[in-house]
Amino acid sequence: MRLEIPKRRVAGFLSIACATWLLFLFIAFHNTVRADEKILIAAASDLKFAMDDICHIFEQANPDIHVDVSYGSSGNFYAQIKQGAPFDLFFSADATYPTRLEEEGLAVKGQRYLYAIGKIVLWIPKRPALNPQKGLNIVLKPEVKKLTIANPKHAPYGRAAKEALRYYQLWDMVQNKLVFGENISQTAQFVQTGAADAGIIALSLAISPKMVNDGNYWIIPDESYNKLEQVCTVLQRGKDKSDIKTFLKFVQGKKGRKILSEYGFVLPK
Repeated sequence: MRLEIPKRRVAGFLSIACATWLLFLFIAFHNTVRADEKILIAAASDLKFAMDDICHIFEQANPDIHVDVSYGSSGNFYAQIKQGAPFDLFFSADATYPTRLEEEGLAVKGQRYLYAIGKIVLWIPKRPALNPQKGLNIVLKPEVKKLTIANPKHAPYGRAAKEALRYYQLWDMVQNKLVFGENISQTAQFVQTGAADAGIIALSLAISPKMVNDGNYWIIPDESYNKLEQVCTVLQRGKDKSDIKTFLKFVQGKKGRKILSEYGFVLPK
């Protein structure tokens, strides 16, 4: 006996299958479009905790906008962007690299702005023999066998550390102690984990929840190094993204500035 399936039922099955397939295509297309619309940020490592907080609060207020942040040294990001790295925004730890990118046509003209001024500190794990409040000369003590700073060749915070050590005439005397971090975040990790006995790191990292209870720090006087004017710029890839203005407005607004201030950054007027 041959079983006959009514034509109407077959048509119904086909309609459901077609609708399911179309829904799948719509979801896939929608997710692809949203992925393209993500804000991709290259940010200096000193911003790690502040930027994470900013993005978390921003995404809560703007659930349709997603932000992906990569952290590293400003100099390395500059090189990557020149090689075509797909970033929309660049939050540098200095003004030099954003200026160069604009001059080279890789950043949108007139879209640079000063978002904060950073500070460096001498950070030492808690131990009775070493008190950073005694000043930078403490790095000469025999207990400090390794002193870590960010690599001055491509990390603005490393350059500032080198300038401060030169200012206090310590640079030549600590050459055999120096351990270079790839960026200021790695530098902080070196001293926090015991790979170094002392470190010159960003204030924003020293007062972060991850480090604040593990050591003591001394804020290095501003006059000993060039001001760390931190600048953001819109890159060509982010030129036409509507969400960029929304995000930057948030960073420059009351909530964004409050977070930066809480992490020790000096805010421009």
